[in-house]
Parts: sequence; C-alpha cells; structure tokens
Amino acid sequence: MTADAALTGLADGWYALSVLHDRIEAHIERALQAGHGLSVREYSLLVVLSRQHDGPGGHLRMNQVADAVALSQSATTRLVTRLEDRGLLQRYLCPDDRRGIYTDVTPSGLELLDRARPTHDESLSGALRQAAADPGLSPLVAAVEALNASSAHGVRTREYRPA
Repeated sequence: MTADAALTGLADGWYALSVLHDRIEAHIERALQAGHGLSVREYSLLVVLSRQHDGPGGHLRMNQVADAVALSQSATTRLVTRLEDRGLLQRYLCPDDRRGIYTDVTPSGLELLDRARPTHDESLSGALRQAAADPGLSPLVAAVEALNASSAHGVRTREYRPA
C-alpha cells in the first residue's frame, strides 16, 4: 500500500465516522426537539453540568464546559444564557475566586433531563440500528457497541473530562 493509498483509507474512515455522527445527531435532534423542545447541544450541556459535584474539581468553569460540549466559549455562553432564560440553568460566582462563574442545572432542568434521557437513548439506539445496516458504517457501529459492552461489564472506558 502506498502512502497515498494509506491516506485515502484514513480519509475514507474519517468520512465514514463523520457520516455516522451526523446521522445519529440528526436522528436524536429530531426526537429531542419533538418530545422535549431541546436541541442535542442543549441536552449535552444539561448532561455535562448535571455530572458536576461539590468538592475540589467538582464544578467546571465555562472554558471546561465549552470543551466538554465541543463548542466555542462564545457559543457555550449563548447556549447557557438560552437555557438560563428558560429556567433550566443558573449561574453564580465561584466562592473561592470571584472572577469565576459556575453554572448549575436547576431542579426544572434536572426534571427535563430525566424526561428527555429515555428519548435520547432510544433515538441513539434506533440510529445505530439503522446505521448498522449500512456496510460502510457497520464496523463503526460495532466499535461503539463494543465500547458500551466494555463499560457494561465493568471495564472502565475513559470518560471525557476536559483538560
């Protein structure tokens, strides 16, 4: 295999991964919007913020939140503001560093997240089933399922935590 062929194969793999991601995200987006009035990004932000905890390193700063939801800081700030306006999030000053601002999910936000989680999970499963029927995407679906099986059997997969 020449270097060009290897790069073409790598590009083809990257393209397939991108297609899989886009299909899954679009499928989940439609379901979350229809059922709960949430976008995928809004849902992801609620999930990330709901995993915060009290104690050292338990709350994420806005730049860490932006990394966790794969958005720019300005886009994350707009997203937080939108959810704050809906009463799903609240911001407050960091008690140790008055320059820092933290964001927490409100009880209403947690309630919406609890209602939306089954919709998200069912949509994800449905999108993966559809993608598994595509020969170009089925190996990637198998890889995602293997990750899920590993975590279900006690093999800890690496959870994304921003640096």
